Amino acid sequence: MVVVKDIAHDPVDLAMVRAINTIGHEMGLKTIAEFVENEEVLEVLGRIGVDFVQGYHIGRPRPLDEIAPVRVLPR
Repeated sequence: MVVVKDIAHDPVDLAMVRAINTIGHEMGLKTIAEFVENEEVLEVLGRIGVDFVQGYHIGRPRPLDEIAPVRVLPR
């Protein structure tokens, strides 16, 4: 089930991602969201406090030796 990619427009998906993020943080875990495909979703994830993101908006898959830090969300 993919819930992240529609969180900017689907209140149920947003509530699920927010709840999962909260539970993860209560457990002392860092959270990561996949399927970040546009700026709107990235901004929502930043507002709800997700720790890490990945997806085509951040960068396409590529060989490991080509990977460098791309972007850090402000808190």
